Amino acid sequence: MSPIAQALALVAAVLGTGTATVSVMNSDIPDLRVPEADWQPGHALDGMDFAITATIDQNGAEETDILRFADGRFQSVDCERYCEFGWTGYQTWTEGEVVHFTATTRCATAPHTVVWHGQVVDGQIAMDMSWTTRRWYWTQQITGSGTGTLTEAPVTAAAG
Repeated sequence: MSPIAQALALVAAVLGTGTATVSVMNSDIPDLRVPEADWQPGHALDGMDFAITATIDQNGAEETDILRFADGRFQSVDCERYCEFGWTGYQTWTEGEVVHFTATTRCATAPHTVVWHGQVVDGQIAMDMSWTTRRWYWTQQITGSGTGTLTEAPVTAAAG
């Protein structure tokens, strides 16, 4: 049975009983909270790639990724492979030698949102992230944190 047919059958069953209450939606889960700051359009990290290892909070699994910054835009190579997130703008603010960054990426073909927040100092990156999938019947979130180092290969963002 198609998802639409299933939904219609559920509505018919609920309306047919008259007194039944069915709630298939759950509460939303907020994305990673990014601190208030004087965020500016990103360029401070342009041309940098960072090879990172992140630990997933829910299960302790380790994931590797490449985070790319170019032309005021950000990309996670793993997110791009998974769901063609593409390049998105990023924001920064600087505190001494520490460059703070944030980016919110969205998959064009599925309800996935990934929020990144981190700091870069002296070629080292530390970051937190949340991957939230919102569907009408449930919301699921994966969170994690990681560290990494600057790679040697400069990048250029694709137009788009």
